Amino acid sequence: EHEEKVLAAEERSRDLEYGFFVELRELVAGAARRLHATAEALAELDVLASLAELARSRNYVRPEIVEEPVLEIVDGRHPVLDITETEGTFVPNGVRCAANGELKNPDNSAILLITGPNMAGKSTYIRQVALLTLLGQIGSFVPARTAKIGIADRIFARVGASDDLARGRSTFMVEMTETARILNTATERSLVILDEIGRGTSTYDGLSLAWAVVERLHDTIGCRTLFATHYHELTDLETTLAGVANLNVAVKEWEGQVVFLHQIVAGAADKSYGIHVAQLAGVPREVNERAKEILEQLESQSRTPKNLTAELARRSLASEQARSPSTATQNGQSLQMTLFDTVDHPLLATIRTVDLNTKTPLEVQQLVQQWQEQLASGTADVQAKPR
Repeated sequence: EHEEKVLAAEERSRDLEYGFFVELRELVAGAARRLHATAEALAELDVLASLAELARSRNYVRPEIVEEPVLEIVDGRHPVLDITETEGTFVPNGVRCAANGELKNPDNSAILLITGPNMAGKSTYIRQVALLTLLGQIGSFVPARTAKIGIADRIFARVGASDDLARGRSTFMVEMTETARILNTATERSLVILDEIGRGTSTYDGLSLAWAVVERLHDTIGCRTLFATHYHELTDLETTLAGVANLNVAVKEWEGQVVFLHQIVAGAADKSYGIHVAQLAGVPREVNERAKEILEQLESQSRTPKNLTAELARRSLASEQARSPSTATQNGQSLQMTLFDTVDHPLLATIRTVDLNTKTPLEVQQLVQQWQEQLASGTADVQAKPR
């Protein structure tokens, strides 16, 4: 009799529990609309209260939101690094740009080309601008001294390096796919940030693609663009395209070391300091010293035509007017441009004609010394006669 009572009690307990559950489920289902509305209101209040608390504690300012596709930010800060970095260490930077149709202020440009060393802050800067634009458009205050943000219909970002092995796409293929999406869908009201376009292929191919992308963004789309690159040749576009301006991240060299100032200034960078960054990363000293030697050799052998920008701009205009292939003609002859021409020094022709078998070691030494003096003085007329 006792066993029967125990077993029956367990069964009745489960029945009662299930009955209460069904009753609660029906009550919740009947109030589902009110519960959803309450949850949405609480979520919205939570977001707004969080943004308000953040703006108050981090001294954010209320941005001026305008219809014109412009962007004018003074002393902007990255909303994440401004919190994670030690107080007062993050260097604020501003930005001024406008779409091609809004270039009323001579200080504004549609495309900002940012050059500078690795680790100096180029990527941080362009992401900061995109984040501040996004914050302003969702109704938040922004970390800056003042901000005037023109509404962007879309924010496009081509940053980072990643592949898609599942679909058989390399890092460069992913980069080009995303770039194609930007070029095919961006409008004059869009905001585009591009980081190191063309780095995943050969130098010539990458530079050519980056150059063409900038021209497309400037001539056809005309949207606000921040383009971070190590292709210093692109900085020549400032002289031929009215809506392009050069910016760079300031650095200081001190006792053989590089100090990153993280300050965006006008103008183009002169070099990328990649070897210095490798040294900071812990690359063995012997590798760095050898890299410096190779760099000096490459820089001494590479000669860039002085009229590279003018010639490319002339050919671009001629191609557009004639709607013909990229090979231009001049004086009836075919002209095929190369990005980096190498012209043999007159000394090479002299060396090829010297018969070492007829020279004594002393005469060869005198020849080498004479050639060194000629190279140092810049004289091109080199004779093969020893002193």
